[in-house]
Amino acid sequence: MKKNIIITGAGRGIGKATALLAASKGHSVIAISRNINTLQGIDNIQPYSVDLADKTAITSFCDELIKSDVSIDVLINNAGKLENMPFSQSTFETFESVYKVNVFGLAELTRQLLPVINARGHVVNIASMGGVQGSSKFAGLAAYSSSKGALITLTELLAEEFKETGPSFNALAFGAVQTEMLEEAFPGYIAPLSADQMGAYLLNFALTGHQFFNGKVLPVSSGTP
Repeated sequence: MKKNIIITGAGRGIGKATALLAASKGHSVIAISRNINTLQGIDNIQPYSVDLADKTAITSFCDELIKSDVSIDVLINNAGKLENMPFSQSTFETFESVYKVNVFGLAELTRQLLPVINARGHVVNIASMGGVQGSSKFAGLAAYSSSKGALITLTELLAEEFKETGPSFNALAFGAVQTEMLEEAFPGYIAPLSADQMGAYLLNFALTGHQFFNGKVLPVSSGTP
């Protein structure tokens, strides 16, 4: 059955792989990225350039979508910002820039879209193994990994708040996947999984996982980091 799917961070990596796969299966994909050049002219994909660190941009996009009277079945909050630097060299602005995308922008987008998300729909938040309590941690990722920890807790809270009315909320804590972001965090590291492999897993979970889970954080990792 055709679904209406929103994917943030769809311009590259796992987000793009998921968007392309969903579109190829006949689903209607609303693909959000700051740079949408690689998403133009693809069947079943509507690209939107939105800066998730900008509240005005989020509101403008959501207003346009709500006016179109579309019903969203799946929201995949995949967009993320990563800064890799020693904590002693980081600044207030470093943390602010990361949290604006990974937590504040994500929360704002989700909140504004709630009126058009199907009550039986599924919101999937993409976290990281680095944000899971007790997992291996890596120097230089203080802002990024702590923001993903915040996202995990936010997911659990939203699942509780909307458990009677829907939609369902779950988080996937990804391990290493061969993407541009991984190269930024761990230059030269070769991950055990490709973006296409993880995209296939993500799409299947987004379409079916809420039948089995709500308010859960699932580690998706075949190795470290």
